[in-house]
Amino acid sequence: MDVSGNSLPSAPDGVKRKVCYFYDPDVGNYYYGQGHPMKPHRIRMTHALLAHYGLLQHMQVHKPFPARDRDLCRFHADDYVAFLRSITPETQQDHMRQLKRFNVGEDCPVFDGLYSFCQTYAGGSVGGAVKLNHDQCDIAVNWAGGLHHAKKCEASGFCYVNDIVLAILELLKQHERVLYVDIDIHHGDGVEEAFYTTDRVMTVSFHKFGDYFPGTGDLRDIGYGKGKYYSLNVPLDDGIDDESYHLLFKPLIGKVMEVFRPGAVVLQCGADSLSGDRLGCFNLSIRGHAECVRYMRSFNVPLLLLGGGGYTIRNVARCWCYETGVALGIEVDDKMPEHEYYEYFGPDYTLHVAPSNMENKNTRHLLDNIRSKLLENLSKLQHAPSVQFQERPPDSDLGEEVEDHDDRDEHWDPDSEMDVDVERDILPSKVKREIVEPQLNDLEDLKRTREHSRASDTAVVETSVMALDICSQPVDEDIVKDEENTVNDLARE
Repeated sequence: MDVSGNSLPSAPDGVKRKVCYFYDPDVGNYYYGQGHPMKPHRIRMTHALLAHYGLLQHMQVHKPFPARDRDLCRFHADDYVAFLRSITPETQQDHMRQLKRFNVGEDCPVFDGLYSFCQTYAGGSVGGAVKLNHDQCDIAVNWAGGLHHAKKCEASGFCYVNDIVLAILELLKQHERVLYVDIDIHHGDGVEEAFYTTDRVMTVSFHKFGDYFPGTGDLRDIGYGKGKYYSLNVPLDDGIDDESYHLLFKPLIGKVMEVFRPGAVVLQCGADSLSGDRLGCFNLSIRGHAECVRYMRSFNVPLLLLGGGGYTIRNVARCWCYETGVALGIEVDDKMPEHEYYEYFGPDYTLHVAPSNMENKNTRHLLDNIRSKLLENLSKLQHAPSVQFQERPPDSDLGEEVEDHDDRDEHWDPDSEMDVDVERDILPSKVKREIVEPQLNDLEDLKRTREHSRASDTAVVETSVMALDICSQPVDEDIVKDEENTVNDLARE
């Protein structure tokens, strides 16, 4: 395994990347329930692989500060957040009306520690955004995040809190424009809806379309008002392989980066688009999936990597371990080191698995048509939007960084120079099922885009974005220095 330095200079300017990685040791304890396909245990399996491959010593490792009510309410409705905080398996029978109202039940069950789980994964994503805003890293990683279906007032598709929207809102405090790219097999509907009417966030989703959850993400769904042409949807069919996927991904993302010129990128790396996923129907290899990470990394733009779907958990762990290596610029060995979850990966005990021989229903003609139509839409964006600079809002308060000497993961190298964040404790506490007509006028656009459901979600984000707009003045360097001094002082104690 090549471990020469933090990262490899894969981009033309040769800039090396500093990577921050967010992980809470308790995240693997949360349990959606018997038979449910969403298993947070996959995050712990991923972390174990990172530890035994020696990747943790090349990153700053942080325990996320749990998001508070007011952090979650930057997007979500107050009454919905209050419901998530108070509901328990023991009390849910007394709140059937609210369960129905907030779409909590079968796919999104009530389980022990539900709210602290939401606080944890949202805190990691927002914390990563803060690190990027402060130039404390080039790439931030939170594999527990990426829950892209959650709406302002309801849970959806195994997702309760939309950590992605919250992280993007944080990034918008510092950056004029933020790009969101989603390679989960399911459409990133919650994020698209949140930013459907703004030109400050472009959303690009590559997903299975047609009689498949959530049923949104038509090629002709393009955004509305100021956000027209700032939503790109790439509808795909069963069996897409690496070659076909990148016939679309690279030219489209390359053009997006050229035209939109984002100040930061959020990449949702849902692993249910891998071959052999329990709920998926694509045929991507781990290398093919990771090539999306490698390509985004090559632009040298601040990058937030998040998890998402993925239900064959041994392959999820393989994928996110390998993609962490890509973020660092380290090529990890295919032969897997022995560790506590080694038996999950038999009989071959390798990092990579061969894709299947399933039929690829995505013909070259279909792919060419999709690519041409979306490139045509991008050509209608004459230049990147500009916003008036105003006073920058304060960062989300994620608490002081404190090195943890008692809760250090046993696999972390005690001699490494990585910083370990342990901040405040979470509150005490234990499913993802987963349009562009060339001359659509505004009324037709509005009709196609499920106005009633989107209006409530986009209104709160519009308010947040307007309040930011953009507040892009430089970060207060004294604050950053104070934070760094605090960490250094604690490390010396």
